[in-house]
Amino acid sequence: MRTIFLCLGVAVLLAAGAASAPSAHAAAGSATGVGQPGPEYATLVSTYCVTCHNDRLKTAGLSLQGLDLANVPDHARVWEQVARKLRSGEMPPSTVRNRPDPRAASALVEYLETTLDRAAVVHPNPGRTPVHRLNRAEYSNAVRDLLAVDVKPGEWLPVDDSGYGFDNIAAVLSTSPALLDRYMSAARKVARLAVGDLTMRPVEEIYDAHRDPNKGSRNEQLNDDLPFDSRAGMTVAHYFPLDAEYVFKVRFLGVQTGGEEAEIDPFQVRVPVKAGLHTIGVTSPRENLEPENEAPPGGFGPGGGRGAGAVQIPTPVDLRLSGARVQRFDVRASNPDVSKLIVGGPYNPTGRGDTPSRRAILACTPAQPAQEPACARTILTSLAHRAFRRPVTNADVQPLVAFYQKARSRGEDFESGIQAAIEAMLVSPEFLFRIEIDPAAAENAARAVNDVELASRLSFFLWSTIPDAELLAAAERNALHDPAVLEREVRRMLDDPRADALVSNFAGQWLQLRNVGTAKPDPVIFPFDEALRDAFFTETRLFVSSIFREDRGLLDLLSADYTFVNQRLAGHYGIPRVYGSQFRRVTVSDVNRRGLLGQGSVLTVTSYPNRTSVVQRGKWILENLLGTPPPPPPPDVPELKAAPHGKLLSMREQMQVHRANAVCAACHSRMDPIGFALENYDAVGRWRAEDAGAPIDASGKLPDGTAFDGPAGLRDLLLTKYRADFVRTATEKLLTYALGRGVEYYDAPAIRAIDREAARDNYRISSWILAVVKSMPFQMRRASES
Repeated sequence: MRTIFLCLGVAVLLAAGAASAPSAHAAAGSATGVGQPGPEYATLVSTYCVTCHNDRLKTAGLSLQGLDLANVPDHARVWEQVARKLRSGEMPPSTVRNRPDPRAASALVEYLETTLDRAAVVHPNPGRTPVHRLNRAEYSNAVRDLLAVDVKPGEWLPVDDSGYGFDNIAAVLSTSPALLDRYMSAARKVARLAVGDLTMRPVEEIYDAHRDPNKGSRNEQLNDDLPFDSRAGMTVAHYFPLDAEYVFKVRFLGVQTGGEEAEIDPFQVRVPVKAGLHTIGVTSPRENLEPENEAPPGGFGPGGGRGAGAVQIPTPVDLRLSGARVQRFDVRASNPDVSKLIVGGPYNPTGRGDTPSRRAILACTPAQPAQEPACARTILTSLAHRAFRRPVTNADVQPLVAFYQKARSRGEDFESGIQAAIEAMLVSPEFLFRIEIDPAAAENAARAVNDVELASRLSFFLWSTIPDAELLAAAERNALHDPAVLEREVRRMLDDPRADALVSNFAGQWLQLRNVGTAKPDPVIFPFDEALRDAFFTETRLFVSSIFREDRGLLDLLSADYTFVNQRLAGHYGIPRVYGSQFRRVTVSDVNRRGLLGQGSVLTVTSYPNRTSVVQRGKWILENLLGTPPPPPPPDVPELKAAPHGKLLSMREQMQVHRANAVCAACHSRMDPIGFALENYDAVGRWRAEDAGAPIDASGKLPDGTAFDGPAGLRDLLLTKYRADFVRTATEKLLTYALGRGVEYYDAPAIRAIDREAARDNYRISSWILAVVKSMPFQMRRASES
């Protein structure tokens, strides 16, 4: 194992170097060929900006005194900040009476951005991403695509740190000795599952039904993994490592005589199973039940409820494996509820089996001992090529061959030797880290990434995994810098099912959908349960996926007139004639419910457990949709005051009292009007007309005087006046995710170029993504920090 620890030591040093990398500096030199500014620009700055932002006051830590508008690129960081504040209308503050003419301010912004864009062409600064450790999702996907074994080993690792809103940011993906131990443990387990270890000891894996999302309760098919004529129950995906016998134990909760709920009728069966990934289902055959006898939440069968005196009618329950019935048994209780499924084994193994992973790994099979060394090298060279994401040399393959030889010298068979080599491969820095090596003589120079590096950037951006054979082959032919080939590959990758990772990992974090899983609305106040939580998440996942999969426009995220609901969610929203647990696409006739702002996921994660939050909802829109997050609150922010004399106050009345504090009013003047527009939605997204007995006033007015009313009015405002801000913010988020680093001031010209390119095709998703892929920061890197 010395080589493994040597590899891991290198990994620690690489990660340490990444964590200590200094931040980017300003672009060097002034651009040529930029026209001189008119005197009116200098007058505007001196009249409306320098009065506060001078060397004496330095308001907000910024001084514009002495800066020459003829040399804008020399102070790109400052002028990018000025342009952004002027364009958003944040500066000068709305409280200042003496404000510049909007047309003059817009002309200055146009001059600043045009000058900076031209300078970026002459002196490109693509930034620099440090050595990048694979995060948990990328590690799981890479193992799946390399070895064809889908066991999600990333879930065995500690949760990744996040930066800039994403968990794939290189600078925060640190490495520790404890993490390296977990990597070694995961590699050992993955290698044994992938090849099939005949020495594996039996173990038990417990699936808790009450923590499993694939669980249902109605008289209908739970999901497509089970037969159409089944109902309720639960399903889990389980990887069986060998052809062997396995023990299945099912535990139920049910109502006993006297009305008490307890564990009942534990069931156990031992059956032979072929190696590989199978879906295990515990379900009941569908029966023609009367409506009043349908199963209540969590239960299977009829029986007239869970109260004392309920008639206990035996309920037939099927144990199924990949859809096929393994065993039927009767549960002697009313409305039994699956509690746990326990899978134990392997027992009495008969072989390693014929699994997709073994077919992917064993590119050859030696017929004689003399053929084994050459075959082992062939297998390991092929795997290393994919795992390391580049052409490999003998220096890359020989250490892996050494692990194979060591296992064989201990008397282990050929496949056990391959297993040992795979275990070493999975802890190699070349697999665990994305490393782009700069030429020694290229200090501080911008260079185009080579095609192999570009292939990795593409695959981890669009798929969160390693390049497939087709992409890697194109890279090794140096074909990816042909624009036609690059576009063809991007479109192919977007059509691949693996592109679902872009929705789950990018959109899921940008829109904070992952927080749905940890939201805790008070079930005493609101009709909230786990079924509704799952429905919230599924609705938005399907909705965003449809925008991406159907190649719709980016703005449809806010304006689309459809969504996805099942019966539980449709009832919550007041949408009629939707039945069953399966999600289906429906037209949204209520203009207030259209787009993301009308979905329960967004409305719940921006609320408190016991009430709505005007501040949280306003902040979410400012930060995630408009890119203008409010500053952190000052210390000791006073809480909302209780109503005097026991009178209930509406949220608007409570916030008016709160804003009476001048310290609070400055930020709330921007957040609160936006949040009030969504007050008709309660803390779990139900529509309401009153709050604390008073009609809800969902109108708002921004500091610049722009008025709007309700969710529809807010959405229209985002799609018109703030359309450019929304597109720019979405692009910043996507570029951050694509690069694995935060965007800096020197990325602003590229972001504007991406937006202009996407606008030509009405911000169609594929055009937007292609513009990011073709952008200078994605195609290039700075060789070193200055």
